[in-house]
Amino acid sequence: MKSMDGLTFEVRGLTKVYGTGDVEVRALRGVDLDVRSGETIVLVGPSGSGKSTLLNILGGLDRATSGHALFRGRDLTELSDDELTRYRRRSVGFIFQFFNLMPGLTARENVELITEIADRPLTPDDALSLVGLGDRADHFPAQLSGGQQQRVAVARAIAKRPEILFCDEPTGSLDSASGVQVLEAIVKVSRDIAATTMIVTHNAVVAGIADRVLQFSNGSVAGIRENAVKRGPAELVW
Repeated sequence: MKSMDGLTFEVRGLTKVYGTGDVEVRALRGVDLDVRSGETIVLVGPSGSGKSTLLNILGGLDRATSGHALFRGRDLTELSDDELTRYRRRSVGFIFQFFNLMPGLTARENVELITEIADRPLTPDDALSLVGLGDRADHFPAQLSGGQQQRVAVARAIAKRPEILFCDEPTGSLDSASGVQVLEAIVKVSRDIAATTMIVTHNAVVAGIADRVLQFSNGSVAGIRENAVKRGPAELVW
């Protein structure tokens, strides 16, 4: 059981505006949020509601227009580009809808791309074993199913032992059986490396695995609910 003491993120009044004048788009409208250390949060809501924008700002991939986003007390909105790069490298693991694997590299070599720049990485073989692919380390992406490729992407993300896992539509391009396998891998590794995990999804069923579910609407958090009982990925049906 992971400790829920302390906060990983404290978000206050966070806004993001793209464009100016008549073409101005307000992607985030004053978001306030606390993220507890070690918890799993699932963000749901329609396309364009701000879910991925929030993840990108908390992950150091984008900058807020105004407001504050504190990671363990350090304000990400005040960091330089170099400091954000170090933050991403040391503390953040990303998993996206599309696997972004290098086709000419084996599963092991794809994971090695991350371990070579990490401070205290898992070995590639250990990372692949955590997601159930220890016997596929020498396979190329074209020799793996979509679900297996996404699990290699999970292994790559967790190989540096990140404090936070950001997952943006990790099952969006998969069938339900493969999606369940990927969610099982995410749940297992986030527990094993004690990572705080945030998952963006259009699939409301995925919310069953969360400690808390954030409903996004029009750039704001429209509601937050706690799951009294968390479901295992194998219990999900979609």
